[in-house]
Amino acid sequence: MKNIRITPKSFYFIVILVTISISCYSKEDKSFKNRKPRIIVTSDGEIDDECSMVRFLLYANEFNIEGIVTSSSQYHWHGHSWAGDDWLDPYLEAYSEVYPNLILHDHEYPSPEYLKSITYTGNVETEGEMDSITPGSQHIVKVLLDESDNQPIWIQAWGGINTIARALKSIEEEFPDKMDYVAGKIRFFFIWEQDSTYQSYIRPNWENYNIPTINSDQFIAIMYYWDKTLPEEQQKYFTGEWMKQNILLNHGALCSLYKAKENGDFRSEGDSPAFLHNIETGLRNMESPGYGGWGGRYTKIRSNTWLDPVSDSLYQYPEGRWYGGSAWGRKRLKENIPNDSILLEYLKPIWRWTDAIQNDFAARADWCVKSYQEANHQPVVKLNHKLNLSAKSGSTIQLSANGSYDPDGDQLTYSWWHYKEAGDYEGEIEIKNADTRDISLIIPDAINKAATLHIVCEVKDNGLPQLTRYKRVIIKAEP
Repeated sequence: MKNIRITPKSFYFIVILVTISISCYSKEDKSFKNRKPRIIVTSDGEIDDECSMVRFLLYANEFNIEGIVTSSSQYHWHGHSWAGDDWLDPYLEAYSEVYPNLILHDHEYPSPEYLKSITYTGNVETEGEMDSITPGSQHIVKVLLDESDNQPIWIQAWGGINTIARALKSIEEEFPDKMDYVAGKIRFFFIWEQDSTYQSYIRPNWENYNIPTINSDQFIAIMYYWDKTLPEEQQKYFTGEWMKQNILLNHGALCSLYKAKENGDFRSEGDSPAFLHNIETGLRNMESPGYGGWGGRYTKIRSNTWLDPVSDSLYQYPEGRWYGGSAWGRKRLKENIPNDSILLEYLKPIWRWTDAIQNDFAARADWCVKSYQEANHQPVVKLNHKLNLSAKSGSTIQLSANGSYDPDGDQLTYSWWHYKEAGDYEGEIEIKNADTRDISLIIPDAINKAATLHIVCEVKDNGLPQLTRYKRVIIKAEP
């Protein structure tokens, strides 16, 4: 091998090349960390799953969807109220019809071919069956073991958990040395435990790995009994009149499949909070289930498990399953208490966003049939300061949404408010000019110990339908 002589000039160029390489790597790494949430959906194909699937596909551009898997549940399995192994096919076909129009609004909508390629049937033979290795469980294993992508992946159970459990059991049996790696990537979002497999298999075998797990009962705010669980002023967004005008009629092939009631009334989307939680709205709820967002707000009851906050200080959460037979809200709903203000408050973490969620849904329905110029698109909220701040009691800090804009040129309105439930200071906070872009926030003198304040900047456009996005500022206040 010949000796290579490095001259001062060549050394200079080597340094430049290395610097560029490091810079490029840093940029790629930053992009990698800030990309869209990874998602695997499992669903039992119940009629409200079908409704949720329409909405989910309209938001397919917001996620990196890595699997859509049919599973069973305590309500649906082969031979029992089964929608068919192919129940997803009409929805994916309808998506392919509106896809050319959707990409006019965002080119990051996944292709119909891709979505079909990641759609599988999982464990569906009976309720809770997890003995069989299925195409769906194998696909989940494949995604979880893929070490080329170490970003967290949200695994959602719209139905039973059994196909997820089968996948994890396969990993335990075949790749026990990978259990720690796999667990570190997983984030669970369950719509109840619709079979026993979390308690019988996942919890005893994986609990020590502390997989963050959200288990929702708040979803009953937008399931079949929405006319009993929503405030009266919010119910207008679920009536046949609103649904026909904004979703059901003249909005393309996908929305035409939406299974509303015969009169057009909203039927149920109990599973939608699982992915509403993953839409990047600016509320930062994916940082912690306790922050609250479109998918609800939750409280930690075990090292890795987050359930719905029950206001009764004497209440004790069940040691086992959180589902229709034990969850507080479902049991309360069965009591049929007229004008139940306590149940209403319990469900507020979801229904407080009703107008924003439904108007956003209506805008996506428009994207199926309208040009970019004809449709509305969400505002972009910018702050000219950090999202995490520190302040002393009695001080005044300035917050500003300067730089916010609307892609359609719509006018923006601003509303700043204190999200008490998300923080740990329950007193009042004075916000000067709370309905303007730039505000003054007075930290109360009454703060005599360290407290966390969550301040939300809510920005609406004046388009039709009116759309909303946010930024959340978290302030560590010290005495």
